[in-house]
Amino acid sequence: MGLLDSTTQQQYYQGSDYGNYQFTSLENIINQFMVTHVGDQKIINKVSRIDVAFHAQRAMQELSFDTFKSIKAQEITVPATLQMILPQDYVNYTKISWVDSAGIKHSLYPTSKTSNPQKHQVDSNGEFLFDTSGDKIPSGELITNGNFHGGYTNWNINVDETVPGTIDSFTTTPSTATATAGDPDIGWFYGWNGNAIAAYSVPQWSGINQLNVPIISGEDYKITYTLSGYSSGEWSVVIIDENGDYTDSGTVTSNGTHTATITAGGTASSYTSNQIFIRNKSATAGTVVIDDISVVRVGDGETSTTWSSYKSTTPSENNTDDYTDDTYWPANGERYGLDPQHAQANGSFYIDQQSGKIHFSSNISGKTVILDYISDGLGTDEEMQVHKFAEDAMYKWITHAILSTSSYGQALIPRLTKEKFAAVRKAKLRLSNIKLEELTQILRGKSKQIKH
Repeated sequence: MGLLDSTTQQQYYQGSDYGNYQFTSLENIINQFMVTHVGDQKIINKVSRIDVAFHAQRAMQELSFDTFKSIKAQEITVPATLQMILPQDYVNYTKISWVDSAGIKHSLYPTSKTSNPQKHQVDSNGEFLFDTSGDKIPSGELITNGNFHGGYTNWNINVDETVPGTIDSFTTTPSTATATAGDPDIGWFYGWNGNAIAAYSVPQWSGINQLNVPIISGEDYKITYTLSGYSSGEWSVVIIDENGDYTDSGTVTSNGTHTATITAGGTASSYTSNQIFIRNKSATAGTVVIDDISVVRVGDGETSTTWSSYKSTTPSENNTDDYTDDTYWPANGERYGLDPQHAQANGSFYIDQQSGKIHFSSNISGKTVILDYISDGLGTDEEMQVHKFAEDAMYKWITHAILSTSSYGQALIPRLTKEKFAAVRKAKLRLSNIKLEELTQILRGKSKQIKH
């Protein structure tokens, strides 16, 4: 029975799975291997299907890296951050390029002269800051919606600024907290982790606070938070430095995202040091929903100084002149010793493996970039298929892998190694898709006389 008998021409041309005949699924390869290679009087007497499936997947991974054609690509418009997140199934890239208005690719070149090293927070004396676990605090936000790096995982309810202590802690589900004698009920509060912090009937000077936040006197801090469902109250953010001195961000009385940049250590007080809290300053109870709380020390953004300098610099190759001035044609054209990776105007990039992002030079901002990359072929069930040019290489690879890890058949290993190598080489030649006519045309172009 022919392989095409199960699908009519009408079903194929009216469907969407075009060109599928050139591939065979990994499941078919495993099934056919079990039938043709395993059993009495066959090269492998006995093996479990699980072992065959494992070695088949390993074979597909290895062949995907340097034998199979790379067909995966992702296109984005480079944002102002000059960063691109690596695809979920990314293993390595084959080419990164930007596309002009005519749809033509221009290759970007990797640069090895910069990087994005980890930056940690330091105090005004240049000494590292540590969290409650004794670990250095990386650059970035001290607090993100109530989650302080290395500190308490809960925001606490501060009942009254004149009464030290904590009544209750936030949880991921609603909880009721009751104030001390003589104070009204605080009401319902909602958790900090991914949820809005909702407070109803919060009395004057009451609110929420986070302890163990390393606030340095004299340093500037950018505070951002969102209010919604506002009906009453005067809300402000207070930061308290290591000396117990506090600074108030100023009150707000409206919904929306509010931002304030304040300098720590403004007013002397007897507060507990190193904390931040959001409070209701009005004389009556306040009602509001507090969300998206962020505290960032100015100058301690996510990125390192190296990366910030790289992305903010306009490359000299970004000029659009005729390549004959002192920038591109110095010393009357004597350009010996020039590094080819910098002798182009397309732009450059480097990959930060730690963050899983591609970083681009500033002249790529706003351009369309295409990432051609390699995966291992095992990301989804649909892509677990093998080109028929490499089907024999798969069988040879699986056979060699099974017998080389078993206690029998060791005498066959030298022969199987040669057969595997030959099959993989043959598959690579076939998949290279070299056409004699195209190769001849290229060679004809090479023979042209170029006058100087």
